[in-house]
Amino acid sequence: MCGICGLLDYNSQNTDSRRIIKGMCSKLIHRGPDDEGIFSQTGSPNITLGHRRLSIIDLSSAGHQPMVNEDNSISLILNGEIYNYLELRTELESRGHVFRSNTDTEVVIHLYEEKGRDCVKSLRGMFAFALWDSNNKILFLARDRLGKKPLFYSHKDSRFLFSSELESLLESGFISKEINKDSLDYYLSFGYIPSPYTIYKNVFQLKPAHTLSLHNNELRVDRYWDLDYLPKLKISQQEAVEKVLNLLEEAVKIRLHSDVPLGAFLSGGIDSSTIVAIMSKVSRQQVKTFSIGFEDSDYSELTFAREISRIYGTEHHEFMVKPDALGVLPLLISRYGQPYADSSALPTYYVSKETRSHVTVALNGDGGDESFAGYERYHAMLIAESMYNLPPLLKRAIKFSSGFIPDSIEPKNRLRNIKRFFDAAFIEKEKRYIRWISIFYGELKNALYSAEFKSALKEDKAGSYISSFFNEASDGLLDSLLNADVHTYLPEDLLVKVDIASMANSLEARSPFLDHKFMEFAARLPSSYKIKNGIRKYILKKAIKGIVPDRNVYRRKMGFGVPIGRWFRNELKEYIRDTLLEPKTLRRGYFNAGIVKKLVEDHIGLRKDYSFQLWSLLVLELWHRKFID
Repeated sequence: MCGICGLLDYNSQNTDSRRIIKGMCSKLIHRGPDDEGIFSQTGSPNITLGHRRLSIIDLSSAGHQPMVNEDNSISLILNGEIYNYLELRTELESRGHVFRSNTDTEVVIHLYEEKGRDCVKSLRGMFAFALWDSNNKILFLARDRLGKKPLFYSHKDSRFLFSSELESLLESGFISKEINKDSLDYYLSFGYIPSPYTIYKNVFQLKPAHTLSLHNNELRVDRYWDLDYLPKLKISQQEAVEKVLNLLEEAVKIRLHSDVPLGAFLSGGIDSSTIVAIMSKVSRQQVKTFSIGFEDSDYSELTFAREISRIYGTEHHEFMVKPDALGVLPLLISRYGQPYADSSALPTYYVSKETRSHVTVALNGDGGDESFAGYERYHAMLIAESMYNLPPLLKRAIKFSSGFIPDSIEPKNRLRNIKRFFDAAFIEKEKRYIRWISIFYGELKNALYSAEFKSALKEDKAGSYISSFFNEASDGLLDSLLNADVHTYLPEDLLVKVDIASMANSLEARSPFLDHKFMEFAARLPSSYKIKNGIRKYILKKAIKGIVPDRNVYRRKMGFGVPIGRWFRNELKEYIRDTLLEPKTLRRGYFNAGIVKKLVEDHIGLRKDYSFQLWSLLVLELWHRKFID
């Protein structure tokens, strides 16, 4: 796991690229604290590659990057892990390739020699890499299928820049900090900015499962993989159970290969508990587990994590998150590089920090919900769709009755969720889903935005962003929902969160549920194996019966939330007032100052819950102060 950056310049007059790359590498030290390498080649064009290394496999100097082939015609920098590299190496050696290291990086070089751009199709793992082919004058970039590893770039005139993080890209001095207003709208709608966009104009992120080639200053971007939900497998429930366990066990096994200490995040939920159970079965050593908790019992899952640790005899470590955790927010703002509003980045950062003090690699349970329909909103969407064709009079009566349900200030309150359900139950499915997953939506967003900001938005791109994925999977609504999340929420929110929060602590995070072969199988399972009789993750729950206790499996999903709403009403109420209602904040020009004040005071005054809205505005303001002011 590493940090990579580079500069390709077709203007031969520019000769200070090594100094520039050195500066960009300095912003990636947390991603690679063990080593630094720079490769530079002058000519037409000039190319310079930079690498910061976190040593995981082959800790010797032979693993130094940038890495080159035998005749120095190919140079490569890689961030990530290729889990099938030993299998690929054996195949390449049989074809005459000679290796000088035991790394997965060298495998990619020889695979490119064999297959060119198609080399990525053979890779099983998480990666972002850049390869310079000096014979053909091609710069080739690639990103893994699900987008676990980030890759940002900017192409302007004769110069192409790329890096693992935005702050590193800014360090080059070539990036104009002109804000993309459409990206800001995406952020305020969903809490993240989806690739290929970033907060800046003329700076982009390579999308998951895509490659980028630059030749003669012409850019070419191609998709090399997508998840297919059809044709559905004709498979019995027992066969599906066995296949799920076998594939998941294999996905865990190949992620246990490491030359440094290894452990696992453990929340006590279905997914992380399953991973820990399998690790305990296949590992020769005692598994180290790491959990995070809160003093607020509504948000803490420590008792469930302790139960799994007890059953499997893990070496267990816990960490409590308190309101002063916001002290780390400026660091996270720097690492994310652009506005990012998932508050669970806080506990993810802290559990990563605690974990890194014991191990260098940690497995997690990310991805189980998107493959097996684990979120409550999936079931809610199916219920709402079944009600969509009710007689109009009955719909109006239900809608009218829901108006008597009192507003709750507690996000986890069941009545609040019921009211939220009926507020959107009878609108068309794409708009219904967007409303349920949005931070600012509809009337509230319209009231928040200033007239100036509204006029700067060319169209409602955020409104069509999610719905564009609904029709790609054609076997019913559930597939559409899963497909939408696999292309949006999973890579743009969850995986961004884990990558940045873990790498900020020089920790490598591995996700067996996101193994692409496992996901390909899960996608083609019948929808009835994912939600059946109201039971979400139906087939996974059947598969782990007897492996994970029913108490852990069938409890209500808690998520990885943070009690920011209560913090903002108590210990942090003056902080949120001072930050969001400060004159310089209100003068940014994006928002109606009166609405911002109303959100703050209504939340503090227990009239409404605006936890997520206030958090997103807070992060945006702190980002402004760090990067723009």
